Amino acid sequence: MRIPLPPVPLPEKVVAAAQEYAAGRQTPVEPRDAATVVLMRPSEQGPEVYYMRRHVTMDFAGGMCVYPGGGVDPRDFDATVGWAGPSPAEWAARLHCDEETARALVAAAVRETFEESGVLLAGTSATTVVADTTGDDWEADRVALESRELAMTDFLNRRGLVLRTDLLGVWDAWLTPVFEPKRFRTWFFVALLPSGQLTRDVSSESSSVAWIPAGIAVDQADAGELALMPPTYLTSLEIGTHASPAEVFEVAAVRSVEMFTPDVEPLEDGWTLSMPDRLRPLLKERRR
Repeated sequence: MRIPLPPVPLPEKVVAAAQEYAAGRQTPVEPRDAATVVLMRPSEQGPEVYYMRRHVTMDFAGGMCVYPGGGVDPRDFDATVGWAGPSPAEWAARLHCDEETARALVAAAVRETFEESGVLLAGTSATTVVADTTGDDWEADRVALESRELAMTDFLNRRGLVLRTDLLGVWDAWLTPVFEPKRFRTWFFVALLPSGQLTRDVSSESSSVAWIPAGIAVDQADAGELALMPPTYLTSLEIGTHASPAEVFEVAAVRSVEMFTPDVEPLEDGWTLSMPDRLRPLLKERRR
């Protein structure tokens, strides 16, 4: 599946729909809060990123290659969850949201990463991290979390673990355009693959997974070999400008984000979706 990449010429019916919403003649669908994690490890070609190809039958982003992530669950708001690293108030300042939402987003980021890759950003203390999650008992807990039979707080408490929120960095935030029928308010995090842990092809929502250097993923998308949605493409493009995951994490450690909602903007011969201004020079350089 080849997906047009930024700048994407929009069909006339999409432009017309966007104009209907802009004129107030249609009511946008209420978006759901979500978190996604760019999971990285080093390679000779820069940060290598974990991509999941969603089943083509999925009603959202079917066939797309995405990062681990998903919607916030009501139990992600649990204030009794074991916590290490920046406080929810500090996360709220960097994510530009309220403290309760920040707590839930961080918890969702850790939970979804474990559910969809088997990687757990947690440890028995603020300075340790789980070394191996490949055993049958871990898999049983992962499946129970994925099915919502088990809450993240109960899972961590039973194992004597705390969320290592310091292993996450802030990267970006995207809100699905108002004219889309299914919408997400998604915060993008970055994380380094913990030493000793292995990713596993375990998500029920993906048909395959792969570690690909971010820059190579962009090359493959340009060649029509990899299907990336515009936010994933642009995030991969930006991540790929850095020499290593450590360098990415250094940038993310001091970054704060504001939610960006794409809107229609003119092309020379039509219309396209807008993008954050900071990414325009990167895309312009690539398109030369």
